[in-house]
Amino acid sequence: MSPNDAAPRKTAADMPDAQRAEFGRRLLDLRRDRGWTLSDLAERSGLAVSTISKAERGLISLTYDRMRQLAKGLGIDMAELLSAEGAAFQPGSFAVAPKGTFKRQETRNYVYEMLFPELRNKAMMPMLGTLKAHDLMDFDDFVRHPGQEFLMVLDGAVTVYAEGKAPVVLRQGDSAYFDSSRGHLYASAGAEDVRILVVCTDFEASELSGDAPVNGASESTPD
Repeated sequence: MSPNDAAPRKTAADMPDAQRAEFGRRLLDLRRDRGWTLSDLAERSGLAVSTISKAERGLISLTYDRMRQLAKGLGIDMAELLSAEGAAFQPGSFAVAPKGTFKRQETRNYVYEMLFPELRNKAMMPMLGTLKAHDLMDFDDFVRHPGQEFLMVLDGAVTVYAEGKAPVVLRQGDSAYFDSSRGHLYASAGAEDVRILVVCTDFEASELSGDAPVNGASESTPD
């Protein structure tokens, strides 16, 4: 094959479309494997038929909370939405991911880099990310999902919006930990996009016992 016959290299602009298409094919296969219609999956997941249809056709990317709803509706671990290959994390397991090993999901406001996508039944979902949003008005609504969430700013400054609380600005090295069923959003606090690390747990608050505060920790953000 001559160089002129080689397939064109994917550019950065092409990648989001390719990622959406790959995710859409995976979602479509999972739904059809169950013999479900779009309406069946919509009823089980709580998402609109139009949202699922657009995701399957690669027209939109889904945020973390919507992917979680889909996984619950399909009765699978969320990692199975990202890859057909994988295995359950077993007691005593030890996994290492080289730099740059992740599954990427890009939405209008966020770029998600899902770490360890091949490991299923994880108690946590670790993600690196880039914030493209710079204002609360860039969002349609708060994000909410069961579990707890850890955020650390790796580069830049982030404004954290938590429902019912005043916005908080976190800078490089700052972090936050909160109940992710509380509506929340992240946006860049400056002109540049921001790099963050986010870890979400995948268990319900009702599965936790005890409500005493951890020593040295408090809900310190102002109301």
